[in-house]
Amino acid sequence: MTSPTTLKSVPALGTHPAYGSDPSRAETREQLAGASYDLLVIGGGILGISTAWHAAQSGLRVALVDAGDFAGATSSASSKLLHGGLRYLQTGAVRLVAENHFERRAVSRQVAPHLANPLTFYLPVYKGGPHGAAKLGAGVFAYSALSAFGDGVGHLLSPSKAAQDVPELRTDNLKAVAVYGDDQMNDARMALMTVRAAVDAGAVVLNHAEVTGLRTTRGRVTGAELKDRFTGEEFGVNARLVLNATGPWVDHLRRMEDPHAAPSIRLSKGAHLVLKRTAPWKAALATPIDKYRITFALPWEDMLLLGTTDEVYEGDPADVSVTESDISQILDEAAFSVRDQQLQRDLIAYSFAGLRVLPGGPGDTSKAKRETVVTEGPGGMLSVAGGKWTTFRHIGRTVLRKLEELPGRPLGDDFEPVSELPKRLPLPGVANPRAVEHRLLVDHPAPGPRMSADTARHLATHYGSLAFDIARLANEHPELAERVHPDAPEIWAQVVWARDREWAETTDDVLRRRTTLTIRGLATDEVRAKVREILEGKR
Repeated sequence: MTSPTTLKSVPALGTHPAYGSDPSRAETREQLAGASYDLLVIGGGILGISTAWHAAQSGLRVALVDAGDFAGATSSASSKLLHGGLRYLQTGAVRLVAENHFERRAVSRQVAPHLANPLTFYLPVYKGGPHGAAKLGAGVFAYSALSAFGDGVGHLLSPSKAAQDVPELRTDNLKAVAVYGDDQMNDARMALMTVRAAVDAGAVVLNHAEVTGLRTTRGRVTGAELKDRFTGEEFGVNARLVLNATGPWVDHLRRMEDPHAAPSIRLSKGAHLVLKRTAPWKAALATPIDKYRITFALPWEDMLLLGTTDEVYEGDPADVSVTESDISQILDEAAFSVRDQQLQRDLIAYSFAGLRVLPGGPGDTSKAKRETVVTEGPGGMLSVAGGKWTTFRHIGRTVLRKLEELPGRPLGDDFEPVSELPKRLPLPGVANPRAVEHRLLVDHPAPGPRMSADTARHLATHYGSLAFDIARLANEHPELAERVHPDAPEIWAQVVWARDREWAETTDDVLRRRTTLTIRGLATDEVRAKVREILEGKR
């Protein structure tokens, strides 16, 4: 196996003109402190990232900072779905479902076909269940109609046929299976590609930079004081307008502006389990638990993703975690439709929990609308939180439109209005992933090592055409063509790429969000030590 010293010796990609160059942390700090920006976005979740992307597209000078990693909290702890929201149909929210489908199709077909993939869903109907076959059959037909039948026609399927595609499907008392289509993604990869798009459009970004205070001028918020969490260096950023997009921490930052600010949101915890699969899954299961809730069993990243929970969370957002109660609930609910042999605890490779940001107020969180909350503070800081991953582009455009319309027009007039921006601008690397995979396998440059089929498929579906740069890097440095772990498709070239082109600073940045090693349960001490060596090679 390749030694850490050999891997560490690979030069930073910034020294190689073929790969482009991102500034160092020191250079970025200097850039942030030495300029005045039109918009400072605080919070590197997908909502803040999308807003920064659209703002940079419009010609605004944009800075984006986050106290942790990009998509380091809720935005990488979702159910990994791009979906219309089948459950919203029973509340009569037909227009909402249609709008969600529009955004889902735009992302999966034009914006990021290299990062999203279609997924067939089976909705099992059991004797004594909360919904009958006729109702669910009609529901999935209407759902597919609202998507213009782009994923086929929703219909009913026999239990025997469904069991062929999902061998672990529980067939006792199974009356029928309703079928519909949605899409799936790796949320962390989608977020990172959107950061890359924002930077390509001109935004300046820095993760692991904590806001320690707000700058004010004549009572208006005009920037922020920050501290680099690695060096401890303190610096500031000036901006005409500050956007608070810190997700579960949104009220914490609002209280920096106004110590008496009333709570604007409430939090709901969603926990998930990732299990090793005992059989192939050609479809996902969406099983009704009661009238409103559905539990998912999703084939994802060669694993099985189970969840989610939905309960009020009132603790520190930094402390959210999966509890024993969460594990029991997820496994018990999955057992409605999944065989016991697939639900053994020794198959659990990883677990994670995220926090949904919901509008403040009473009521069951499972019934609350996933809508975006926007507030303006006395110092002019705009705070925005909530929404759905599926509509991340729409939310970014909506926030930017609201910024355009603020009284006094703090952003001025020298930028492109939202209405003039491209409607389906693709994310970096956009390509047909099958074509990329084919080229990676066929266009083999001698004398480098031949790429394995699973690595080619993984690179194609996580980087799109950028996979060719990673393949070239592996060919130039054969030690980087080796697998990070024998049981995962990732190669060491991805770790170097994460370090130099995707702002990875910590082992968790690499193993949890730039690659899938952690969610596969393969982030061993040895792997972590070697990744740490590579990260230190740039410092």
